[in-house]
Amino acid sequence: MAQLTSDLDLYSIQMKNVTEVTMFILMGFTNNFEVQVFLFLLFLEIYLFTLIGNLGMVLLVTRDSRLHNPMYYFISVLSFLDACYSSVVTPKMLVNFLKENKAISYLGCVAQMFLFVTFGTTECFLLAAMAYDRYVAIYDPLLYSVSMSPRVYVSLIIASYVGGILHASIHTVATFSLSFCASNEIRHVFCDIPPLLAISCSDTHTNQLLLFYFVGSIEIVTILIVLVSYGFILLAILRMHSAEGRRKVFSTCGSHLTGVSIYHGTILFMYVRPSSSYALDHDMIVSTFYTIVIPMLNPIIYSLRNKDVKEAMKRVFGKNGTFLYKEHSHI
Repeated sequence: MAQLTSDLDLYSIQMKNVTEVTMFILMGFTNNFEVQVFLFLLFLEIYLFTLIGNLGMVLLVTRDSRLHNPMYYFISVLSFLDACYSSVVTPKMLVNFLKENKAISYLGCVAQMFLFVTFGTTECFLLAAMAYDRYVAIYDPLLYSVSMSPRVYVSLIIASYVGGILHASIHTVATFSLSFCASNEIRHVFCDIPPLLAISCSDTHTNQLLLFYFVGSIEIVTILIVLVSYGFILLAILRMHSAEGRRKVFSTCGSHLTGVSIYHGTILFMYVRPSSSYALDHDMIVSTFYTIVIPMLNPIIYSLRNKDVKEAMKRVFGKNGTFLYKEHSHI
């Protein structure tokens, strides 16, 4: 009886150690201090550029009445989303570059993953909505104001956020229902799903399936919407008699397709593949690219080469706006 009691006490202690993880350690890229300082300066510059570019675009659309149409409303929502998306990850990463203690609390990790997946998924849906908006504007311009009324585009934006929140809730609950006992050291710069699954001592097979099927389904649906929309846009372009009209449409749609291709390509590489092919160090670089670098590129891809945006910058920011535009157009 005494032996049984002792075994039960030992099991209770082990279970307590398994389930009560109070913090994680974000291992990051390297322990070399000089490299960390260099990365701190690099990512600080990228982050500041991201905030200035994206929040500047939101301000521009808000203040210039000539940009008050669905396309620019979508772009301003995307810009706000990118500023939030980058802010979920970058500030903590920057602090960790200069700190020896790279801990993040359990609840902090939960919040970071939830927000990261929410904003990332919302952007997938929003890019699909933007492709549909361009299809309506180019394929049937006479009915554009009716087909893309405030009720329609506001509903698309809200639906994108709701889809993002639901998807994030599923993965956050599934991931943090696991036990973490082997290690609390995450080989990453933020709390992403694959590196957390890698340190769990629970069976993660169900989590891997959830990741593969949910992300795969979202990617298939949103990419199909984009491809079908741009297929119809291509037909509309071929019917155009004006060379200037074709050039303008190609310019606008080409920039949109560039942004969509970069974003979806990195997500497909990261999440829609067998768990056996995960290489955490390599994946850390790829996920850093789409969470930190792509939000910086989006203002350039979607906005700063746009004639309407250039004119709006002159009106809103004056000579400084022209200077900023010229600077960005060289990038």
